[in-house]
Amino acid sequence: MELDPVRIVETVLFSSSQPVKVSDMEVQTQLEAAVVRRALKKLQQEYDERGSAMEVAKTGAGYCLIVREQYRPFGRQFAPKEVPDEVLRTAAMIAYHQPILQSDLARSLGSRVYDDVRTLHQLGLVTAKKKGQTFLLTTTKRFCEYFGIEGTSKTAVKKWMEERSRAP
Repeated sequence: MELDPVRIVETVLFSSSQPVKVSDMEVQTQLEAAVVRRALKKLQQEYDERGSAMEVAKTGAGYCLIVREQYRPFGRQFAPKEVPDEVLRTAAMIAYHQPILQSDLARSLGSRVYDDVRTLHQLGLVTAKKKGQTFLLTTTKRFCEYFGIEGTSKTAVKKWMEERSRAP
């Protein structure tokens, strides 16, 4: 019995905690890139046509299976948090004002910023480059993937944040 490429790709997306590139799916599943792309497109159509709470999303260079925006409030309480709530404020400030000096951030938010930045850096969400006696902070590609931001530029991140702040 030959396995359905759409179900194989669906399994990959369901099982992965991070977006998966087509090239990685190709290597790991032994499916050709064109077959993987067709499977992704078919899977997107299936979820859309049946009005599923899930959707296939392109984030950065990869694809992932995510909960549609309108259903996220129902799942949040059950999902484990990688980024503690108290660290999100620091992440938001870095994302919105990037590049930002850690010393400036500490003046705005207080000394807990140093622990928050360490956590964000360990999670791969921000980079810290030495600049004099402080660090210049920016978000990473992983930040965009984690939060489902289309694009990785500073402008794309800022636009995404502004859109979210206007949402009801």
